[in-house]
Amino acid sequence: MAIQLRKGQNINLTKEAPSLNKVLVGLGWDARSTDGKDFDLDASCFLVTAEGKCRDDRDVVFYQPANLKHFEGAVSHTGDNKTGAGDGDDESIKVQLDKVNAAIARLVFVVSIYEAPERKQTFGMVNNAFIRLVNEETGEEVCRADLSEDFSVETSVCFAELYRHNGEWKFKIVAQGHQAGLEKYVTDFGLTLA
Repeated sequence: MAIQLRKGQNINLTKEAPSLNKVLVGLGWDARSTDGKDFDLDASCFLVTAEGKCRDDRDVVFYQPANLKHFEGAVSHTGDNKTGAGDGDDESIKVQLDKVNAAIARLVFVVSIYEAPERKQTFGMVNNAFIRLVNEETGEEVCRADLSEDFSVETSVCFAELYRHNGEWKFKIVAQGHQAGLEKYVTDFGLTLA
């Protein structure tokens, strides 16, 4: 049975799942029915150093074909889901823990609304958001968080972080939203993505 986490809680993966190496981070949501344009939410993963910055623009994995797989091979995005239709994960990101470069202190998982200002959409129009961490080799769900926060005006949300602490891997639910969209994370982590 998966461990249920809430905002601010973490799990020590090294202790709870010592054989864990290949991880699938599944992210899901349901867009409320509106009369406007369809929702297109996108998951991204930023690979961040202990200094709080990405080393360069290649340290972000997201839906664009050139960015689906990290150049060092540890992180990959399974592809863009433009509708969020159906049950289960809407988008997922795979991580092979033993391949994550030692220079990377944390992997930050963000979901943003594509063209949010133009479409006049916010996370206040999104229901049933969740993030789950799965042992990809066994299919076992290790932990999960249902993000029922009321993000009324935010256009991007940092769902969680996978990070190293004293040589151990941990997973923390962040659930922090921003109005500035994905651009906030691009700027905060020192990237120059066009």
